[in-house]
Amino acid sequence: MMSRAERSIFSNWWWTVDRWMLAALGMLMVLGLVLTLAGSPPVAERLGLTAFHFVNRQVLFLIPSAILLIATSFLSPRHVRRAALLVFLVGMALIVAALLFGHEVKGARRWIFGIQPSEFIKPAFVVLSAWAFSEGGRRRDVPANIFAIILLVGTIGPLMLQPDFGQTMLLSVVWASLFFAAGLHWMWVVGIGGVGFSGALLAYQFVPHVRARIEKFIDPAVGTSAGDTFQVDTAMESFISGGWFGKGPGEGTLKRVLPDSHTDFIFAVTGEEFGVIVCIGIVALFCFIVLRGLTSAMRNEDSFCRFASAGLVMLFGLQSCINMAVNVHLMPAKGMTLPFISYGGSSLISLALTMGFLVAVMRKRPKSEIMSRVDA
Repeated sequence: MMSRAERSIFSNWWWTVDRWMLAALGMLMVLGLVLTLAGSPPVAERLGLTAFHFVNRQVLFLIPSAILLIATSFLSPRHVRRAALLVFLVGMALIVAALLFGHEVKGARRWIFGIQPSEFIKPAFVVLSAWAFSEGGRRRDVPANIFAIILLVGTIGPLMLQPDFGQTMLLSVVWASLFFAAGLHWMWVVGIGGVGFSGALLAYQFVPHVRARIEKFIDPAVGTSAGDTFQVDTAMESFISGGWFGKGPGEGTLKRVLPDSHTDFIFAVTGEEFGVIVCIGIVALFCFIVLRGLTSAMRNEDSFCRFASAGLVMLFGLQSCINMAVNVHLMPAKGMTLPFISYGGSSLISLALTMGFLVAVMRKRPKSEIMSRVDA
């Protein structure tokens, strides 16, 4: 056991890091591997791949993701900001490159060089927004609100051109929540709310696939094909079929006809094979992580760390809620993964970066360090 008197970098990290948070994230990663083992073989077989193709690739991405999470958690708040700025600039450059040169998948240009840059933009955007709002509260001569608005518009603009309305909505909600936490005037609330509502109406009016998803969510009978709601309907059948305790590992049958059983709808596979009880346990684990992160943010005396903690954990929690809500037909399909559980290399590594940033800004620091002026 390490002594608190020891002054090495590792011992300092060990006594200041939130070990309960790390344990919960480790549990999610292990669960993700187990559930990928349950949900991915049928998809691999349909694609003519070996049964454990996606499982092997999940392990391949999980190892560097775990290393990235731990390594990032060693960063100081100043280095978190610098790393976020670097990731943001590189990510935006790759998004523009994807728009110009990326291959089109399902009507969208989101991929380049085998990665989805928008996944890495999310944690960087949240950290930079937290930086802007914290500086605005600390220094009245800094036009933080204007900078934050420019940052939002500059980020969601390219995302909407891809188009990727799911990520746009997620980032906008987190940004608005941080703006609210920063003590915005009620006129800003009216203005931002009006812009958001207008944007939703315009997307419904002029983007065919957005309108189709909303209309099919409201009335499943809308549409020309019975397959329009096939995945959501099959997901609901999976929960019903599994009941409280599930059919048992490997005994699920509906996953064999569910196209995205290893990604967007892995929660439905969990319901069929392991039952609603296990699904509730997974929800509880997500709730623990979110509540612990928000509690830490509330107690943090450093304004940047407070905003960054709240924003990053909201990003994590909202993405989780959206995925699970789609699985139980409470929201239209969004194409978002379930953090650390769904298969996906870009998603897994970006989530490791997100939670690494979170653990870093949650670390306990001496009050003298918090009160001192932090250079950018």
